[in-house]
Amino acid sequence: MFEFDFMRHAFVGAAVVSVLAGTVGWFLMLRRQAFAAHALSHIGFSGAAGAVWLGFPPLSGMVVFSLMAGFVIGAEREGERGVPAQRDSTIGLVLAASLGLGAWFLHMSNRGSSLATTLLFGDVLGIDMPTLEALCGVAVLCLGGLAFLGRRLLFASLAPEVARARGVPARLVSVVFMAVSALACAACAEVAGALLAFSLMIGPAATALKLGLGPLVGIALSVGLALALSWGGLILSWVTDAPVPFWIGLGATLSYTLADLWMRFRSP
Repeated sequence: MFEFDFMRHAFVGAAVVSVLAGTVGWFLMLRRQAFAAHALSHIGFSGAAGAVWLGFPPLSGMVVFSLMAGFVIGAEREGERGVPAQRDSTIGLVLAASLGLGAWFLHMSNRGSSLATTLLFGDVLGIDMPTLEALCGVAVLCLGGLAFLGRRLLFASLAPEVARARGVPARLVSVVFMAVSALACAACAEVAGALLAFSLMIGPAATALKLGLGPLVGIALSVGLALALSWGGLILSWVTDAPVPFWIGLGATLSYTLADLWMRFRSP
């Protein structure tokens, strides 16, 4: 398996994306922004289609479109109790507009069906060295952003009212975090595709939070699960010839189900 360059690139790329997905996904689930992660992955599809039409790498289009959407979503004015009053409406409108643009980009590129399949379901076995370097750059940028936000992000996520009273710039934290999430979703789409990047971003994090673990242990478990899903998906795809995103989605569902059963078994 590892005698082929494309498999080595795939495993390294999956590892980079897993660290990113597990960390960012944990904060997304803590902040109850799963719908945002779902939307950003789909919005990245439109950007990738536009980049292909203009002759640029698909990852560059994913990054640009996801970033723009992340800034719009993160800048939503806050309502009562620190929760953006129209967050879901804003996300839905941005998603609808971007999908319309994506359909138009596919039409203009004259590469409809094959291109759409690749962008929607990913092509982890097609990761080359330039793409791998770009993924590493995105991961470093995102993890650096999370390190910069650090305690303020955690504080604003757990106790938004108290955080604002203590002078934490909640809106700025939200904007920066959504920008980081947008970059992470674009990176995950390279492995699992625009449709199923959501499973790699949310599945492991939801499992860790379901178990009621603390921040450090929860993030570590989320990263470990994401790595197990991506690497396990690659191995099972090699053995069975089933697509990698299929195994990732199935594994994410199974891990959360087992965590739920474990917590039910432990409860009196």
